[in-house]
Amino acid sequence: MGKMVEIRWHGRGGQGAKTASLLLAEAAFDTGKYIQGFPEYGPERMGAPITAYNRISDEKITIHSNIYEPDYVIVVDETLITSVDVLAGLKEGGAVVINSSKDPEELRPLLKGYQGKIYTVDARTISVEELGRYFPNVPMLGAIVKVAKLMDEDIFVEAMEKSFHHKFATKPQVIEGNMRALKRAMQEVKGL
Repeated sequence: MGKMVEIRWHGRGGQGAKTASLLLAEAAFDTGKYIQGFPEYGPERMGAPITAYNRISDEKITIHSNIYEPDYVIVVDETLITSVDVLAGLKEGGAVVINSSKDPEELRPLLKGYQGKIYTVDARTISVEELGRYFPNVPMLGAIVKVAKLMDEDIFVEAMEKSFHHKFATKPQVIEGNMRALKRAMQEVKGL
């Protein structure tokens, strides 16, 4: 199989990690990649820890299981780094992207000896300032595309705008804020 990137998302119910994984899959598909985007369900309640996954490849994907050794881990809720083993199975040479206002090195002590790459983006501030509410998933989506170089950034932004126009057809005022949040996160991710 050609180059395949595996991503695991950690968030809490209601933060949009599942939606972000599906949006990433859709954007990658639009660029000609083979994709998978799926959640793992547990206790489905607001605020409960959830996990979602992406596989993105240049060739057909024949694996149909959860991702146990991801290339990248995205932590949508910073509090999960001390309550869930978010780094379980993370490949050597991989990276973790955390929603935090802190610099990456400030979080390293909380990651139990992890020596790999850490990136942060303040998705809370970005979403509140650009959308008027706390929706961290779109800024985290922009951050992972920037960090992992999953696809050409301009093509990604175009694909997301197309997706938002479809998703928010009845709420066009939401599109502009989401696009600003996406682009801003790509510019403000720390650790590059």
